Amino acid sequence: MVSSFNHDKVKFMFTRALRLPPAGRETFFLWGPRQTGKTTLLHQTYPDAVWIDLLKADEYRRYLERPELLREELASGPRPAQVVIDEVQKVPALLDEVHWLHEHRKIRFALCGSSARKVRRGAANLLGGRAVRYELRGLTAAEIGKDVDLVRLLNHGYLPTHYQSDRPERLLASYVGDYLKEEVAAEGLVRNLPLFSAFLNAAALSDGDLVNFANIARDCGVSGHTVKGHFSILEDTLLGRWLPGYTRRPKRRVVAAPKFYFSDVGVVNHLARRGRLQPGGELFGKAFENWVLHELLAWNAYHESFAELSYWRLASGIEVDFIVGQMEVAIEAKASGRITADHLKGLRHLRADHSRVRRIVVCLEPKRRVTEDGIEIVPASAFAADPGRVLAG
Repeated sequence: MVSSFNHDKVKFMFTRALRLPPAGRETFFLWGPRQTGKTTLLHQTYPDAVWIDLLKADEYRRYLERPELLREELASGPRPAQVVIDEVQKVPALLDEVHWLHEHRKIRFALCGSSARKVRRGAANLLGGRAVRYELRGLTAAEIGKDVDLVRLLNHGYLPTHYQSDRPERLLASYVGDYLKEEVAAEGLVRNLPLFSAFLNAAALSDGDLVNFANIARDCGVSGHTVKGHFSILEDTLLGRWLPGYTRRPKRRVVAAPKFYFSDVGVVNHLARRGRLQPGGELFGKAFENWVLHELLAWNAYHESFAELSYWRLASGIEVDFIVGQMEVAIEAKASGRITADHLKGLRHLRADHSRVRRIVVCLEPKRRVTEDGIEIVPASAFAADPGRVLAG
């Protein structure tokens, strides 16, 4: 599906990799961070759908006060091919009506939102497993196409309007402000918004690292329990996710604690005040690691591979960035144009414990090669073009 954006009279076209089902086939949830293009994708996929937009104040109030109106309105006339409910998490009670209409009228719904927190924690009707879950993430390199600019992507982030903007700083500031106002404050997720804003800045400094809850709590002046709750909000509102440690069949002591990654590197750059990132810098390397995970997560979701993703770390501190599946593939993300033995330490230690694992380094070298001990050196351009092909070997 092609999404288009206009900026400075230039039209940018992005072909999205996520394929939604034909109208009338499935009832499903479509989740994703704010501004990833969910609404655009739904409009393009279902141009004739009945559309209910809960961002509109009048529709929100009407269904909030009387959710049964949905059943009364849709059960009385001809059966629509597809019904879209945008921002469904705002009125979780509608899901009871969706359930009834799905079962008794065979109406199929696309239920779209940027936060599953109210739906899940409010014990709302999740349709008893009848609804498929899809997730739309920010732009991948393949969706941008052959003209993708990796330096631009790692500076601007993965959200379509941010990537194509020449001045993303204002958009990123607005994005964070809208998130605090509309996702956090409006939904009553925290009592003290300024403290949560300070937490966001502190959390961004931990992107891709083991999280020290005590340090963040001290910096923000809150308890460790509160910090853990705030990370849960980031996860539930799809602004970030935990990456677990790989602990199966350990021969040596390994770390089980998860790492936290934000879903958009542009948001991290803004919150952590990184400034302009250039290849060769440490912060560029951290952003590159976030991007490799972003590509893996998008590939995993869009191709329904359902592979588990994790990282591997010895208690001594030696680690490998990403493990795909049950130790089938190990990936190191190195934003270097010349891979040396120092870059390969983690993968070589890993081989001592897991002899059959394929080992890959995604990097900035221009050509693919294989080291004498079988480590595959893969240019970022090849990985960006088709992560699945790289993983398949």
